[in-house]
Amino acid sequence: MSELHPETRAVHLPQPSIEGSRPITMPIYQTSGFVFDDPEVMADAMGRPDGPFVYGRYTNPTVRSLELAVSGLEGGVAALATGSGMGAINTILLGLLKPGDHLIAQKALYGGTAAMINELVARFGIEVTHVPEDDPDALRAAVRPETKLVYLETIANPIAQVADLPGMCAVARELGLVSVVDNTFATPMLCRPLEHGADIVVHSTTKYLSGHTDVVGGIAVFASDELYKKAWHFAIELGASADPFAAWLTLRGIQTLALRMERHCSNARLLATRLAEHPAVAAVHWPGLPSHPSYELAAKLLPDFGGVFSFDLVGGRAAGEKFMSSIRLALLAPSLGGVETLVLHPATTSHRALSADELARHGIGEGTVRIAVGIEHPEDLWADISQALTE
Repeated sequence: MSELHPETRAVHLPQPSIEGSRPITMPIYQTSGFVFDDPEVMADAMGRPDGPFVYGRYTNPTVRSLELAVSGLEGGVAALATGSGMGAINTILLGLLKPGDHLIAQKALYGGTAAMINELVARFGIEVTHVPEDDPDALRAAVRPETKLVYLETIANPIAQVADLPGMCAVARELGLVSVVDNTFATPMLCRPLEHGADIVVHSTTKYLSGHTDVVGGIAVFASDELYKKAWHFAIELGASADPFAAWLTLRGIQTLALRMERHCSNARLLATRLAEHPAVAAVHWPGLPSHPSYELAAKLLPDFGGVFSFDLVGGRAAGEKFMSSIRLALLAPSLGGVETLVLHPATTSHRALSADELARHGIGEGTVRIAVGIEHPEDLWADISQALTE
């Protein structure tokens, strides 16, 4: 290198080789591509996900570390990290469905997923049937010869209905359908859908897995190598790739996931219980309450009930707007899963793309408020919420 001109040496910087030790944390491989000495090895790497690293859109050592970590937590054979949660969901839906196929989805869905399914119907002629998330018989009755995929959420957004994963996935497997479960709200700390028969699990890593409101990302975990390779080949053409820095931040967040989920759930329990007794609240939608329709199923399926729930205010939309303008400690913001408590109005934010009928199908009213409970001291949160309800 010393024989080269400075302009050349400035481009081709030396890279130290680590021998005899290793870093404690995974480094960020902030590179778009990788260099090969053998053209045949490079050509081979371009065509398979398990070969040498070749290009950032395919994967990256930091991204692969995240894929291995989440796959291990969920009990999968492989994972595919993406640039957002919707990137993971769209990779699966677009990669596994074609015009004329039939999709069965539960009635209560995240607004972005519901909007994407509507796009599939409008643009590609894919048909969809919605069934209750806890009714395997309804699923069986909805199946057609052209049915290919079943889509569920472990804990639904925002009314927190819990899916009967063992029952629904058993029907899907019996009939040769691919079952996909969004496990974002539960995380692998509360549920591992692959253990209940699911084929694919998706997460918005933006939420609890990263846990600090500084990442946008997604991931899909697969029960079979065949499904993984099929999705990978589509994903590299779709271009919904994960960023190595975002992957690194998510890896950092995952290390405290178990501790954070304990606090999210315990704080949610206190707030949901007290809100259920407040005169300004018409209903509380948290599956840990005996009044929730999913309570018995949730108690069997989950060790705890999550940190996100919704509640309906007696005064409808006006009361909801007043509440959200009166909070002081909790933050009016989208997303969830960070250390801070966030609130929003689903009808005008996360589920704004849905019609009035679709909102009603999801159980969302004009006075519904969603709260994503953080890890603050619960009494501080309650003081803020109670003053906002009475102010």
